[in-house]
Order: sequence, then structure tokens, then C-alpha cells
Amino acid sequence: MTETNTGADTGKRKMPLHWKMAIGFAAGLLLGMVAYYVSGADAEWVQWLTTYVTQPAGQLFLRLIFMLIIPLLFSALVVGIAEMGDVRSLGRVGWKTLAYTVVVSGIAVVIGLVLVNWLQPGVGVDRAAAEQMLAEGSERAAAIVSSSAGQPQGMDMLLSIVPSNVITAAADNAILAVMFFAIMIGIGLVLTRSAATDTLQRGIEGLFEVSMTLIGLVIKLAPYAVFCFMFNLAALFGWDLLVRLGAYVGVVVLALSIHMFVVYSLALKFAGGYSPLKFFKGSQEAMVMAFSTASSNATLPTALRVADEQLGLPRKISRFVLTVGATANQNGTALFEGVTVLFLAQFFGVELSLVQQVTVMFVCILGGIGTAGVPAGSLPVIALICGMVGVPPEGIGIILGVDRFLDMCRTTLNVTGDLAAAAVVSRGEVDPPPELLAD
Repeated sequence: MTETNTGADTGKRKMPLHWKMAIGFAAGLLLGMVAYYVSGADAEWVQWLTTYVTQPAGQLFLRLIFMLIIPLLFSALVVGIAEMGDVRSLGRVGWKTLAYTVVVSGIAVVIGLVLVNWLQPGVGVDRAAAEQMLAEGSERAAAIVSSSAGQPQGMDMLLSIVPSNVITAAADNAILAVMFFAIMIGIGLVLTRSAATDTLQRGIEGLFEVSMTLIGLVIKLAPYAVFCFMFNLAALFGWDLLVRLGAYVGVVVLALSIHMFVVYSLALKFAGGYSPLKFFKGSQEAMVMAFSTASSNATLPTALRVADEQLGLPRKISRFVLTVGATANQNGTALFEGVTVLFLAQFFGVELSLVQQVTVMFVCILGGIGTAGVPAGSLPVIALICGMVGVPPEGIGIILGVDRFLDMCRTTLNVTGDLAAAAVVSRGEVDPPPELLAD
């Protein structure tokens, strides 16, 4: 009887989700390119299709995910802390996560700054093309600059992490404030052991399980959403913008690639004791989702499942590190911000001293910790940094056309970095799974 069932299961084995997403990605990119180069982005049918079909479909998918992110993030963080059992374990894991984030983000920014200073991508930009891009993106750039001016800075930024009203913070999508509240609840559960708190913990665990179940249903739509995202990107922009800003795009992608495949591999092998090859193979579903959605928050449910099912990481560690990392451990964002600020400085002929570049590096590390894990979340931070070092913030209008593609790339690095952080931090807390040990 057992053999018969096994054979039936094998015969009905479904295609893995990441392969379905890859097919949707390729199909959307191909058909979008055909639409762009055959009819053009201004064609009436292309505008109608992207405005009323593919764009709403993609946004509906993201809205469904974001609808569940706050309850998932809150419950995952609370349960992860509560499962650690004592405050000392939480403190140890928290400090290891913070140290890893600061060190690896610092390395990311240094890689970016070195490549920009060496390759000088802002020097050879076509001035006429740049003026056109500035004009086309002026309205959106002005809105981003305006929003950056309204963001809390310095002490106000630190104080904003502690919410005066957690309901308002959740409604305003203030993720760091919600995370702080969740951490406090988790610590309270650790310090207060009673029948009532055990019931509360089980209730929050139930919220986590319900959130994961609902997100699992939504994730089944991912291949279709990925198709829509890629069709929109290709049909409206083609490859023209990437070619016109080829040097800038090339430096960003090169820096991201070095950080992912060199820095993460070294960290995994020597600090985590994991095989980089097996790690990247197990992480591919989360990487595809991150690239497609360009959102660390939207990818969080997939990353949690990958950490558990594919990488075999301890849940109490992965829930804490991945949930915090979706907002705080954004190496790709920090790297991108540093490269972009120096690129714009080169374009506008603004000479930045070594002290100013070091300042940019530190602010980018902080920006990577506080940037919202949503599409284009780093642009207001870039405008803020530009204003600090005397670079015209409105210059971000030049890069708006290619930001979606680069956002997809840096989000992939962010999510992969969160999984790598969970693997490194878990060393010493529990024994690593044998199948992931470094060769």
C-alpha cells in the first residue's frame, strides 16, 4: 500500500513555485519587449493593457501581501523572541544580528564607493539624454525630495522608533515602531510566565499560523503577478533607459554581485559554517520572489518558509532575524544609496572630500537600517543624503527610469542577506543541519 501511494505522489509531483515564477518572469519580459519594440510604449493598446490589466493585477497581489505583513511581522517577532526562553538568549542573538548588519552593510557601502571612484560612471553620461530624463522625472523627483524633507532626522528619528500609539504606527506603516512594540511584547512574555501568558503566546502563534496560511494562498498567484510586473517594465521602458545609463547600472549591478557572491559566500563559509553553494540553491525561491516584487516586506513570508523548509534554520532564530532584517538588514539598499549619491555628485561636478564620502558611508549604513522594505523605499533617503553633501537632490530624476530594475536587484541582495544573516547568527545557538555544512 505504501509503495502504491509513493508512486502516485511521484507521478503527480507539482512544478516548484520558483520555476513557475521563473516562467512567468521570462514570458512577461519577452512579451513586454515584443510590445515595446513592435508597437512602442505610447501605443494605445499597450497603455490600455498596462493601465487596466497588468498594473492593477500586480498591485492587487502586492496589496494582498502587504495587508497581511503587519500581523505576520508582529506575530513572527513575538513568537521568535518568546521561544528563545530567556532574555540573555535574546540579547545574545540581538547583538550578533546587529553586529553582522553593521559590519556587512559597511563592507557593502565600501565596495560601492570604491567602484564608483574607480570607474567614474557619472562622468561620461550623455548630457542631452540626462537633461531629457531630468525633465521627464522632474514631477516625481520633486515629490520624493519633498517627502524626504518631512522625514524625522537625528534624535527625532530615534524617538519615532518608540510609538506613542501602536495602532497609529501600524496604520501609518511605521514598521520600525511596530517591530519595537512586538519586541517589547516578546520580552514581556519571556519575563512573565503564567497560564494567562501561555494562552496569549498560543494565541499569537495562532495569528502567525493563520497569516502564513493566508499568505500561502496569495503566493499561489505569484507567477501571474511576476508576469504582470515584468510585462509592465519591458513594455513601458524596453532596454533603452538601461543602455543610456549603462555605466551607472553596470556599476550598481557589479557591486551588488560582488557583495552577494563574494562577501556572503565568505561570511557563510567562515562565520556560519555553511556551504555557499547549497545555501544559494536552497534560497532561490526567495531570491526570485524578491527580484520580482522589489519588496523585502512582500518577500518575508517566502523567506520564512525557505529558511524553515529549504535551509533548515532554527525557527526561533530565523523568525527573529528575518523579521528584523526585512527592515534593518538591507545591505543592497545601503550599497545602492552610496553608489547613487556619488554618481550624482560626479554628474553635477561636485567634488566630495574623503570626510564627506565617509559621512555618506555612515549615513547609508543607517539608511539601510531604517529604509522601508517596499519598492523605491530608498529614494527619499538618497535625496536626503544628497542635500547633506551639497548634491542637487532633484538629480534623482535621472535615475528614476532605471530604479525599478535596480530596486529588483538590490532587494534580491537584501533578502539573500537576511537569510545569510540568519544562518550566521544561528551558529553556536543550535547545531547546523548536516546537509548545509560547508564542504
